[in-house]
Amino acid sequence: MSDKLTFRIRLITVPIFLFAIIIVIKLYLVQVVNGETYSARADRQYARPYTSLFDRGSIFFTAKDGSLIAAAGLKNGYMVSINPTKITDREAVYSGLSKYISGIDYTDFMAKSSKAKDPFEEVADRVESDVAKSIEKLDIPGVDIYKERWRYYPGGNTGSHMVGFLSYKGDKLGAYYGLESYYDEVLSRTTENTYANFFTELLHGIKDNVLNKKSLEGDIVLSVEPTVQGYLEDVIESTNTRWSSSQTGGIVMDPNTGEIYAMALTPSFDPNNTREVEDLETFSNNMVESVYEMGSIIKPLTVAAGLDAGVITPGSTYNDKGFATFDKATIYNFDRKAYGTIDMQTALSKSLNVGMAHIVERIGRDRFTDYMKSFGITEKTGIDLPYEGSPLTDNLDTGRMIEPVTASFGQGIALTPISTLSALSALANGGYRVHPHLAKSINYKIGVTKQTELGDKVQIIKPETSEEITRMLVNVVDEALLGGEIKHDHYAIAAKTGTAQIPSPQGGYYDDRYLHSFFGYFPAYKPRFIVFLYTVYPKGVDYASHTLTSPFNNMTDFLISYYNIPPDR
Repeated sequence: MSDKLTFRIRLITVPIFLFAIIIVIKLYLVQVVNGETYSARADRQYARPYTSLFDRGSIFFTAKDGSLIAAAGLKNGYMVSINPTKITDREAVYSGLSKYISGIDYTDFMAKSSKAKDPFEEVADRVESDVAKSIEKLDIPGVDIYKERWRYYPGGNTGSHMVGFLSYKGDKLGAYYGLESYYDEVLSRTTENTYANFFTELLHGIKDNVLNKKSLEGDIVLSVEPTVQGYLEDVIESTNTRWSSSQTGGIVMDPNTGEIYAMALTPSFDPNNTREVEDLETFSNNMVESVYEMGSIIKPLTVAAGLDAGVITPGSTYNDKGFATFDKATIYNFDRKAYGTIDMQTALSKSLNVGMAHIVERIGRDRFTDYMKSFGITEKTGIDLPYEGSPLTDNLDTGRMIEPVTASFGQGIALTPISTLSALSALANGGYRVHPHLAKSINYKIGVTKQTELGDKVQIIKPETSEEITRMLVNVVDEALLGGEIKHDHYAIAAKTGTAQIPSPQGGYYDDRYLHSFFGYFPAYKPRFIVFLYTVYPKGVDYASHTLTSPFNNMTDFLISYYNIPPDR
């Protein structure tokens, strides 16, 4: 074959090949990427003029077996409107519609239908298909039916503080809460490119989405497991009711990866019916947005710092006088008792403030502050939820001794629950900081999936320190917590309670108001889960060991059973 003939064949073949690729890409865009949009537009019978059907990406929970369960999606229905210019008998029209649609206000309908020069007035929305078909059969002049689509949350209250919802600000619909807000760019849909010239659309897609690395449209897949989420919600709801608390919350997370299996807060709300919520504060996710003085669950961080610095061991002793004075300020044990010469395991098990102060003295003020900062308590976690609160930890940098001492037992510094859980995870996972997150992946509309980046693995404390503090926390459960009542014969559980006075707006602290907290992880030496619970201002009870031990134990037993975790002792 001559070189000229080969050249001519290539000259013909290459454009045909390129054209075929373009056609395949275009078919993919039309049938897969934009198939639903074109399908909706093809049905003109119920298309409302000058508008397009609402569209938005979905949010999914991930079930234990890997299947996806919708947390936020779309629901289809119909909107019924009237054209007053075509209505001659308003009473008859109202009578016909009200037989099928309950809730049409007579006065409002008469006011709308009397607008003789107005061609469009909406009288009902989110109408089910069978109702819309029945109204259509009436063939009432001046009554129109249009297809409608809206945001729908199949689980109702399930995960509402995480998922968030869409809300109107004036006449504009926007995402202002939860994952809906955080991933709004991914979930939002635009229709401009549907009518674009094919080649322009293709080129713009490459330029905008690849060259400029702009966010692509897609769906969000969460690590949240719906059954675990439901169980946690039941646990915190019953706890809140049992103790008449102001609020109660909880988080279940993998301490090794930061993947969140459940996050729940009560009082809660149904994102499908947000108008029923009277107090706007109900929408706030206080586990991410609000800060609290956490109390004694900070003590394991202090003990871990002492172990890691080599200034204490579980068996090393100190003289506990029941109080200690720094910068002319005196701190006391919770019971104001002196315990004499005791070891550090006892100080942790009995949750003694003077023992924590001893550790700070041994480490040194500045080095202790560095340890606390390395746990990440002075920073936001970067969790994929909006409005994350900033920790209040300036007391660590006063240059005095008393503030780091009070911080060592969880007073004088205020943290978000998610920041607290992130810091405590380092005790469980071998000494690393983790980055809490809800999204496992983003499934882009063009068919590409992006997995969540876990961030760099930063070592905070030595692996041996993590193992040592875990042994100490297991001892707390086995022997000290409610006198060892919740010790598991076949599972090693590491845990600690916290009870902190609530600051008063007038200064100082309330004498009768406390925040109770509880964290634990298991199986202790190869943990699958870390659980954090807290309740604000429980009534008629003083200590977290009485309010939260049972809920934690119930959550632990459920997770062990649900995931069939083998015994570790």
